[in-house]
Amino acid sequence: MAQGCRQGGRWCGRAPWGRPVLRRRLSAARAAEGVEAGSPARPYAVAAAGGAEAAGGEELLEVCWRRHFLRGGAEPRPALPWRDYLSGCHPGFGPLGAALRSNLAAQWWDSVLAFREQVLAVDAPLHGPPAAGAPRAGQGLRLLRSETLREALRGGGCSQEPGGPSLEEVLGSAGMLRESLLPGALAQYVSCLELVNKRLPCGLAQIGVCFHSIPESEQHNKTPARIGERTTSLLAWFSSPRTAGQWLDYWLRQRLQWWRKFAVGPSNFSSSDFQDEEGRRGFNLHYSFPWGTETIETLKNLGDTELLQMYPGDSSKLLGRDGRKNVIPHVLSVSGNLDRGVLAYLFDSLQLAENPLTKKKNSQRKVLKLHPCLAPLKVALDVGKGPTTELRQVR
Repeated sequence: MAQGCRQGGRWCGRAPWGRPVLRRRLSAARAAEGVEAGSPARPYAVAAAGGAEAAGGEELLEVCWRRHFLRGGAEPRPALPWRDYLSGCHPGFGPLGAALRSNLAAQWWDSVLAFREQVLAVDAPLHGPPAAGAPRAGQGLRLLRSETLREALRGGGCSQEPGGPSLEEVLGSAGMLRESLLPGALAQYVSCLELVNKRLPCGLAQIGVCFHSIPESEQHNKTPARIGERTTSLLAWFSSPRTAGQWLDYWLRQRLQWWRKFAVGPSNFSSSDFQDEEGRRGFNLHYSFPWGTETIETLKNLGDTELLQMYPGDSSKLLGRDGRKNVIPHVLSVSGNLDRGVLAYLFDSLQLAENPLTKKKNSQRKVLKLHPCLAPLKVALDVGKGPTTELRQVR
């Protein structure tokens, strides 16, 4: 058993989540993709001719649950719908799903850090104290002990104890769960600028878990609002204002090409442009699921507003060198949802293949034809001249 897969003469080795992939050359090995040689395979959505189960992804949901890519099901069928997995309200991925996400994260690190000396990896805590310019006490996701909240709620009645904190004070001092990786990256901009000798462009990269409130339209019952989580990738790219638009177009091409290169059906990945309320330009990258498109990554030109808000007062420390000029850079945010990316590749990989081990007609089995660099399990075989025909058919 090999810990890597062959691709164009190179091996894509498995790396710990959050680190770039190390590559080494090997020969005389072939990676197993789960589809036999000579056995025709068809995308499941096409083979099912648009049936109801294909449209809703019920067959794939059962396959992923049975093969331990997803968790949250109850025999004999999974209990959670796809919407829960897309929104981040599920018990998590199974062992193979976690390995698939880890491989996807490793490929992301490889794409943003390899041969890019101006991109630095950063890290930030999941929660922290309210910062300057943070949302008011009634907004955002707060982190506090249940006993503290109960005492504040009891104090809001007639039996309020003298000197006790009010509910607003308790919420205002509570820590905040991060809903985006961008503030944590911007907080390290000044220190990282020194490492690149203040030369533009440069970038900060991070992968981590973020939290979000589930919209009321997606609530399945009248329980209090639920909190979902997602594994997010972020590249914060800092460039001079005059080249920010060109860099946005460059990263759009790079990111769309990156998502497509691992796909069986690259055309299912697409892009669309948008403008926010402040007129700032951006792009959304989508995957076409059977029920419609879902956003998997967002690219946006944020200008210099976020940087100036993060560092109020003296802006001279924000200046970067663009040739002979010192400028305050514009921030390009490239933020992806790796959890949705995993779901997209699971849909993309499901195919129907003829079973060569049986003589029955129309005997088909469902296979996940994942890209070798993303497949959670990899096997290398030296076929030589001795193995039987069945062993030679594995590739």
